[in-house]
Amino acid sequence: MIIVLFGQPHSGKTTIAKEFLSYRNIDGDRLRELFANKDYSREGRIRNLNRASDIAHYMNTDGDDVTLSLVYPYKEARDYLNSLTEDVAWVYLTYTDQRGRENFHVQDFELPTDENVLHINTSATSLNDCLKLIDNYVRNQKG
Repeated sequence: MIIVLFGQPHSGKTTIAKEFLSYRNIDGDRLRELFANKDYSREGRIRNLNRASDIAHYMNTDGDDVTLSLVYPYKEARDYLNSLTEDVAWVYLTYTDQRGRENFHVQDFELPTDENVLHINTSATSLNDCLKLIDNYVRNQKG
């Protein structure tokens, strides 16, 4: 299974991903660091996301469960991962309180509307409850 935790910066993606101890994690910030990618244009973001999708798909076909903790602001990039495998659970994280990274938000973020996505507001949901919601959602996806 590939669990994608996506949303604006500081929505809780990395914090939640770290709790999936048996899953291998691909984190957007670490991936950019590893590949020295500082291109935050739409095209640069999509290249980075598609790279993450390819790596996650490879790891998953090799038998690993994977979490992806990346912004994934564009439907095009989400569709790309979906085209590689059906073994994906999408979790869209939002927040309503101020966390200090709002100036890093992706302004042209395409909200998930027609996709099968679990929505969680991390301002209103504890970490443990987030994990329970995601666990139930993933179980239903595997169905």
